[in-house]
Amino acid sequence: MEKMFCFQCEQTVTPCSNAGVCGKKPDVAALQDELTGALIALARAVDGNAPAASTNSIIIQGLFATLTNVNFDGRVIRAMTKKARSERQKLALRDSVRGPGRRSDDEYDLVNLWKADEDIRSLKSLLLFGIRGISAYAFHAAALGYESDEVHDFLYKALRVIAEDRGMGELLSIAMEAGKINLTVMELLDRANTETYGVPVPTAVPLAIEPGPFIVISGHDLCDLKLLLEQTDGTGINIYTHGEMLPAHAYPELKKYPHLKGNFGTAWQNQQKEFDGIPAPVLFTTNCLMPPRANYADRAFTTAAVGYPGLRHIGEDKKFTPAIEKALQLGGYAEKQFRTGINGGTEVTTGFGHGTVLGLADKVIDAVKAGEIKRFLLVGGCDGARPGRNYYTDFVKQAPKDTMILTLACGKYRFNDLDIGTIGGLPRIMDMGQCNDAYSAIKVAVALAGAFGCGVNDLPLSLVLSWYEQKAVSILLTLLHLGIRNILLGPSLPAFVSPKVLEHLVKNFGIAPVTTPEEDLAKIFAA
Repeated sequence: MEKMFCFQCEQTVTPCSNAGVCGKKPDVAALQDELTGALIALARAVDGNAPAASTNSIIIQGLFATLTNVNFDGRVIRAMTKKARSERQKLALRDSVRGPGRRSDDEYDLVNLWKADEDIRSLKSLLLFGIRGISAYAFHAAALGYESDEVHDFLYKALRVIAEDRGMGELLSIAMEAGKINLTVMELLDRANTETYGVPVPTAVPLAIEPGPFIVISGHDLCDLKLLLEQTDGTGINIYTHGEMLPAHAYPELKKYPHLKGNFGTAWQNQQKEFDGIPAPVLFTTNCLMPPRANYADRAFTTAAVGYPGLRHIGEDKKFTPAIEKALQLGGYAEKQFRTGINGGTEVTTGFGHGTVLGLADKVIDAVKAGEIKRFLLVGGCDGARPGRNYYTDFVKQAPKDTMILTLACGKYRFNDLDIGTIGGLPRIMDMGQCNDAYSAIKVAVALAGAFGCGVNDLPLSLVLSWYEQKAVSILLTLLHLGIRNILLGPSLPAFVSPKVLEHLVKNFGIAPVTTPEEDLAKIFAA
């Protein structure tokens, strides 16, 4: 008998039924489904009303908490569900004064979705997982005071649609609308980050760890990093980024702190090995959190939407004192630790967001016209533990020397420590930032298309993407909304995409799975 049903991440070749590959247990999976049902009921209760700020926050936090590798703590998920129900009851009480006749707000049972017609389930899952990704970006933007009514309104609409009888055509249209909304929220977050922390600048980041106490901060939340830097200033504690936090080194208002020293380790899926016996605390601000091993669980901390049973959680007051005290207690390494990336490199470079790349536009355009750059290859997305992801390392290594590699998100750890040279004084690998900085890649592509007087699909540009969780789904929907064609996606195609839906994506957008680096490079350059 199946104990659970989950197929939202790349690790699921078939739906997880006894336990999640990510470490999620059946009881937590059921609680996350229950929370989603409560959010759908809340969205129904809001229908026709102007939602309060508290309602918007509950929707965003609840959706974010159900993202892969964010929250494994059943107690916290229950509390979120209770909060959503309480908010719905407040709305019902308010509306009862206005008179009867509103639509029922009974909670939706997600079993109805998991057992639906295969194609309807596929499209509704695509929508649900897409808005989970959108909510993550909305959460980070809201932390800096940036919000969008358009984004909020769509999240309510999408949640209601999941519980409604809709045909394939309608659901495809709404999924494409999700891509449009994700573009809006990525632009919002880009503006929030750059207006708060400055425009990123190219920055070389060392991978070595200096002697003395330190804290590793993982995830995506730049606001949490800024608060941690402020609270550790003058304490003698160094701060090291991990995973998707790496691009923080490029922001002027963050890099000005001298104790922001470097980057610890590689991508998220290696954390259980890399944090083994670490003499320092680790602060998880967002995904990806893996179930911590006993030899570092006592020094792992969570904050915001992240949670795991038994780990110490830093609340909304954002007082990181417990982590700071733990860092001083553990003391760090006695001697400098010389670490490398997975290819042996001792430093990585980040900071090539759209502000920097567009500032070099004339130089880039001249290199293209002179034949020095024959093609741009956007090789990015999520990393993961499943075999086959060395494809992306080999792809970059084998790419011709007259190609420029643009990258973003944690998939870059497969090759970001490689030295593959320069073109016209520009590094051939340009790290554009976190996964939400797909917005930077889009801005650059649109600007280049304008400069060359062509469409984006006519540029010498190929997208070779890796996916793992739901933010990647929302980004894929954005690319499809923009009409981007011939995307290569891997290391496998999503299990929740039915054959009929896949046929539509192949026919209308030319999406294809990655094969081998040799074969895919040959196809790209033959096109």
